[in-house]
Amino acid sequence: MANTSQLTPAKRTKVRMKKTFVLFLSAFLTSGLCAGSGKLAKDLEALDPAANVDVIVQFKQAPTEVQHQRAMSRGGVHKKALDLIKGALYSIPANKLKELSEDPDVVYISPDRTVNSTSSTTTTMGLDYFRESMNDLTAQQSGWTGKGVGVAVIDSGITNLGDFSNVVHAESFIGLTSSTSNVDYYGHGTHVAGILSGSGKRSQTGFYTFGGMAPGASLIDLQVLDGTGSGSVSNVIAAIQRAIALQSTYNIGIINLSIGQPVVESYTQDPLCQAVEQAWQAGIVVVVAAGNGGRNNSAGTNGYGTITSPGNDPHVITVGAMRTMDTSTRSDDLIASYSSKGPTLFDQIVKPDIVAPGNQIISTAALPSATLEATYPGNYVPYSTYIQTWSITSPYYFQLSGTSMATPVVSGAAALLLQQNPGMTPDQVKARLMTTASKTFPVSSTAVDPVTGIVYTSYYDLFTIGAGYLDAWAALNGTTTIPAGETAMSPAATYNSSSGQVSLVFGNNVVWGSNVVWGTNVVWGSSVVSGMNVVWGTNPVWASNVVWGSSTLQGFNVVWGSNVVWGTSVPASESASLAVNGDH
Repeated sequence: MANTSQLTPAKRTKVRMKKTFVLFLSAFLTSGLCAGSGKLAKDLEALDPAANVDVIVQFKQAPTEVQHQRAMSRGGVHKKALDLIKGALYSIPANKLKELSEDPDVVYISPDRTVNSTSSTTTTMGLDYFRESMNDLTAQQSGWTGKGVGVAVIDSGITNLGDFSNVVHAESFIGLTSSTSNVDYYGHGTHVAGILSGSGKRSQTGFYTFGGMAPGASLIDLQVLDGTGSGSVSNVIAAIQRAIALQSTYNIGIINLSIGQPVVESYTQDPLCQAVEQAWQAGIVVVVAAGNGGRNNSAGTNGYGTITSPGNDPHVITVGAMRTMDTSTRSDDLIASYSSKGPTLFDQIVKPDIVAPGNQIISTAALPSATLEATYPGNYVPYSTYIQTWSITSPYYFQLSGTSMATPVVSGAAALLLQQNPGMTPDQVKARLMTTASKTFPVSSTAVDPVTGIVYTSYYDLFTIGAGYLDAWAALNGTTTIPAGETAMSPAATYNSSSGQVSLVFGNNVVWGSNVVWGTNVVWGSSVVSGMNVVWGTNPVWASNVVWGSSTLQGFNVVWGSNVVWGTSVPASESASLAVNGDH
């Protein structure tokens, strides 16, 4: 053990903080968390036996009438085909689930869980400068606007007014609107779409102040969230299925998922993860929000292990949120302390993959009656932000924060790449974005909650910032290529109790690692992987009772209940979250 008595107070504090982190991580990696027993998800084990429950059943093969009849013979009702994941949605008595799970054709049964948006309201107005920070304006001035690339936005819908003339298809999976023009009753999807591909024309002052990352891209609006920002996993899977079916019609190259749900099982069992993998294999880049749990210390982990599903899948690009600090330069940008951190529950996948601006982002408003706008009118942006002589509030632009907002920034950058290189595979896009991301960060940064005075410290390790800070212009000028047959799957982290070291584990045919195309330092940067050779603590702080214990995530009511923001408030300098059925 190193002697810290001769260190300065500041250096002793840094050593203590590092020891705290490694204790968290080593305990997490050695805990051996497991999901529900057998073929039944953990959150199906404590149901009222007399109640009916909507469940997603995955089979060995796409179910036929034979499999449907077996479920119906147990009192089930077939509600929806989910052939994309060889599954189906049924309503069935809870007391028949174990019996159904014993069917040899059944692979896994999970509830039709709720997904939520991953954005937050904010009470402090600031300019976001996200396009400037990403060097996106340079890219657009060079002709890269995402033209010809289709992006499926699976969210609360897009109110197709003003800044949107590029919505080429709209379809609702929740029955709120017609299939030709969705109305965003929540206000989230419109904001996400504006960041991704809004024209910004209503903010024109000789320059489109609030345009999107890829204003030339086409938008495919697939509505799955209702007016409260909530939806079902089965509808999200159905929307992904639809995006794949429309792929050739609209040249869909990207799916944007600024939504998430708690991780309850391995990604290999999670039906939502299985769906995004199918889209990836079909040649569609899937970009997913990491979640807003970076401040969640209810399990004593300082926010580590809070990545949400399907961001826990190693194929997809999982995005964390940065703060532009109200400047147009990148050098002073910092991580948002609420941005969820890896590694992922159960599988210990290294996430997020990349970070991008997501704090206090100004984008397109939906409707005055949309839930977010009506509830938080103070988030409307003053005209003075782009018309200096006007002092009234603009009805056209709204400010939100969260990894939901960072996700379309990355989707937009992917659209620029696919315009430049139409033949790029999802793995090639992921590798290009990650290898060209900026890897210059401070060791740590802090955020202070002005209400509680709580200080949140963020460390710039690979579980917090992934491969680094997105740079759209660098990606367009990159030369990264992937040999045939290789993938860009995110690695897993593992702890060796004998040597006291944490290392990265790469699957078969993965393009990065010490013995393949790029070493870990090239992808993640030397500053975030060098700590893996230290001796890690062994005191367990992340046992199975932390995840399922009565005082933490029981029934998800603590984290995902109404008016709860991971048990803490978020400072006005970052975002003041409201969290109705989740962080948004």
